[in-house]
Amino acid sequence: MSDPAQFESFVLAYQDMVFSTAVRLLGNDAEAEDVSQEVFVRAWKHWDDLSGSATAGGWLKTVARNLCLNHLQRYRARWKMFSDLAREDDDGEARELDFAAPETLDQALLTGDQRELLEATIPKLPKDQRVALVLYHFEDMDYADIATHLGVSLGKVKTDIFRAREALRKKLQPARDSVGV
Repeated sequence: MSDPAQFESFVLAYQDMVFSTAVRLLGNDAEAEDVSQEVFVRAWKHWDDLSGSATAGGWLKTVARNLCLNHLQRYRARWKMFSDLAREDDDGEARELDFAAPETLDQALLTGDQRELLEATIPKLPKDQRVALVLYHFEDMDYADIATHLGVSLGKVKTDIFRAREALRKKLQPARDSVGV
């Protein structure tokens, strides 16, 4: 049988990483606590494989991300599908809307107090925007992988990330102005 004291040390070492992953994706502390608890229940079941493993942190983060995505798919409101939207070009032919998003956040936003403001603002974004943004910027997933995981179109993912970035810029703009950036 596994040693409970070792597992307790393991939980203490990784609980912040697991919780922060969950809260970024879910935007709700209570739901993030539930998911985090489930992650460690699964870790206990696999403790013989995880104890002493150099990849335990990655395993925990992957399980946390997958449980959050499952939770969101189970309990979320219906997502609007932007892939069904089309516009007409000059010739009157329908073509897909282009929702291109810049590849990175403005690095000036990620300093000092602004980082704290960013962390406080992300949970306030609409669920679909928050999830796409977190998967892209914090989980290092590409657009196609996010679309596959969420079961939405690539255009929807790009739109959500673009809109989330714009919302963050607007919310963080007063903070940037006040520090003289």
